[in-house]
Amino acid sequence: MSLPLLSLLIFLPLAAAGLLWLLPSRLACRLVALSMLVSLALSVAALVAYDPAGGRFQLVERVAWIASLNVHYRVGVDGLSILFLPATALLFLGSLVACWNAVQDAPRLHYSLLLLLQAATFGIFCALDTVLFFVFWEATLVPLYFLLGRWGVTAGAAAAATRYFLIMLAGGIPLLLAFVILAAGQPVPTFDLEALLAAPLARTTQLAVFLLCLLGFGVKVPLVPLHTWLPQFALAAPGSLTALLVGLKLGAFGLIRFAVPLAPDVALELHWLLAGLGTVAILYGAVGMLAQTNMRVSLAYASICHVGLAMLGLASYTAQGAQGAVSLLLSFSVATGGAFLLLEFLRQRTGSTDIHALGGAAKSMPLLATGFLICGLAGVGMPGTSSFPGEFMLIIAALQSHTGAGMAALFGLSIAAGGFLSLYRKAFFGPVDKAGVAQASDLRPREWAVLVALIVMIVSIGIYPGPWIEIVRPAAEAWAAGLNR
Repeated sequence: MSLPLLSLLIFLPLAAAGLLWLLPSRLACRLVALSMLVSLALSVAALVAYDPAGGRFQLVERVAWIASLNVHYRVGVDGLSILFLPATALLFLGSLVACWNAVQDAPRLHYSLLLLLQAATFGIFCALDTVLFFVFWEATLVPLYFLLGRWGVTAGAAAAATRYFLIMLAGGIPLLLAFVILAAGQPVPTFDLEALLAAPLARTTQLAVFLLCLLGFGVKVPLVPLHTWLPQFALAAPGSLTALLVGLKLGAFGLIRFAVPLAPDVALELHWLLAGLGTVAILYGAVGMLAQTNMRVSLAYASICHVGLAMLGLASYTAQGAQGAVSLLLSFSVATGGAFLLLEFLRQRTGSTDIHALGGAAKSMPLLATGFLICGLAGVGMPGTSSFPGEFMLIIAALQSHTGAGMAALFGLSIAAGGFLSLYRKAFFGPVDKAGVAQASDLRPREWAVLVALIVMIVSIGIYPGPWIEIVRPAAEAWAAGLNR
């Protein structure tokens, strides 16, 4: 009997969260670190065990859960999801480092919530039953609400947490309705993803499922105009939490995994809708970025811009578009997620990430400034960084399928790149005229270790993306073939 790697990955954080309450507070952070290191090892083991040339879904585990409703605990991975497991583990480990000395109030509760969020995130990427997916999806809301509401960094953190919770709770309603409609549309009601992918649906059913999923997942992506919660969240939350929310684009993954393949005919008909939403997000995010003075809010708008590119390329409904979208979303984990972690290091030292409170930060914190520049350049798709392969594939796919939108995307991405460089120059260059900046210390050894890991991944994937792209390619081809069944 093979080792249940995916179940271990999901339930290990839950076990660690329970064990935390049996240990002294001073040992809590060390236990969490050990748990997250083991999770990273398990995710790498799952990646090694995965065979890109093998079956569509691998490492599958299935146990009857609610037999009367034909609901199962069923987990597995394919090329579209397997790489998100080590990316998730690494980003959570970086988030732990970012809050290592910052959490003085109820540390065990904080770390327990962080572990619950990690378990639910792993579950989202592994679930092959729509009810199980929905349970994990909703399970992210409670830890995010309390992590922001209690440990936020602004006076409005509690209000931002409540707004986020209510918006996401409302977004879950169309998702649940879509999954119920899918099950009811089968001869024998089922929530099994593989069975649903193989069963054709009537056009009216597909239309309802696609639009409901687009609404439910679009809130989390976020797509314009469903994005209004994100800038407020980025400003109120510590960077360690925003890195997880923005670095792991769960909404975009949901669109790739469920919305498009489960309603293929309608998705093809409404290609213009997804392409249009993506183009609007690119332009809006780029322009919104220019209007910000706080770097955390600016990066939030930049993430809207770049996830818009993923949606535009995905609307080509080709293997290249799917491959590029997954590659870009993976790069978010190390590039955008890493940038938010470094901004949290900066906030802890200076008390702010607003450019008016900084200036000349590179003189006192050269390592932090260098790391943020590398992450930022990766975020804008600089050749030689992890985002470039995905962005290149997406732009080609967009120009071939939606030429006008592809040209608009290039314009928007250029604006976003210029906006980042302008903010970086104002924050890190120039004279040092703030005492907090002049007296700030550079990265500590464990923070430096996070930075090295990020840079190694950004540069290695950017220079030699072949192995990572090949892991995604067979699943992307199967995904695209399913649209033309």
